[in-house]
Amino acid sequence: MSPERTLNVRTDKETGVAIVTLDRPARHNAIDQQTAAELTAAWREFRFDDTVRAIVLTGAGEKAFCTGIDRDTDVPQPNSPYSMDDPLLSIGPKANDLWKPVIAAVNGMACGGAFYLIGEAEFVIAAEHATFFDPHTTYGMVSAYESIHMAQRMPYGEIARMSLMGSAERVSARRAYETGLVSELTTPEELLPTATKAAEVIASHPTEAVQGTVRALWSSREAARTHALAQAPHLITLGNLPPERQAELFTGRGSGHRTR
Repeated sequence: MSPERTLNVRTDKETGVAIVTLDRPARHNAIDQQTAAELTAAWREFRFDDTVRAIVLTGAGEKAFCTGIDRDTDVPQPNSPYSMDDPLLSIGPKANDLWKPVIAAVNGMACGGAFYLIGEAEFVIAAEHATFFDPHTTYGMVSAYESIHMAQRMPYGEIARMSLMGSAERVSARRAYETGLVSELTTPEELLPTATKAAEVIASHPTEAVQGTVRALWSSREAARTHALAQAPHLITLGNLPPERQAELFTGRGSGHRTR
């Protein structure tokens, strides 16, 4: 028996919009290796599907968009500072050479590895109760890929504060909107319809012009991003605490945090 799918893909061939939903609400839509593989497969399939011209990415339920990698996922690592296996590296559209526009519809918590996805979306629409945070430093881990992705989208001081404060502080949807991470705020009920409507407008335009514009926008910052990402594996290898120490910090974590 094949495992139950963790990604829900729904395509409207009339409008040209696909809605991709992370469908693990009981795990706050955290990404395990199966979900990572399904995301990679979906983006690559969209490259060849001319009926899909724009994509909305969201999470099931209202508690979380995505909370990064599932803590129960075991990812063996090579014993070398020059090599690192990260199952999240290929979960985003741009990592799979997809240049069709993606809108992230954030409904609830978005943290940690969620930024691999948000970082490769064209823009973000968020529900008013959404929050953004990066817990890496709290648990003795370097925020490298996550902070590099988000440094392309947020003012330096904002991403530095979010990355360094760890799980002690969450950025509200309102603050994310004020600083430019989020382009529009909605009620939870209107989030998906609003994102879908924007995707439908984009999908109605000539696809060559749309994809060329996406590629042009990304090329404006690609050199700096690529150079920074090349340093990430070494920074993580050097800066992360041993896994058993990370687990101790995670187990002993407090529940207190403030939202700004």
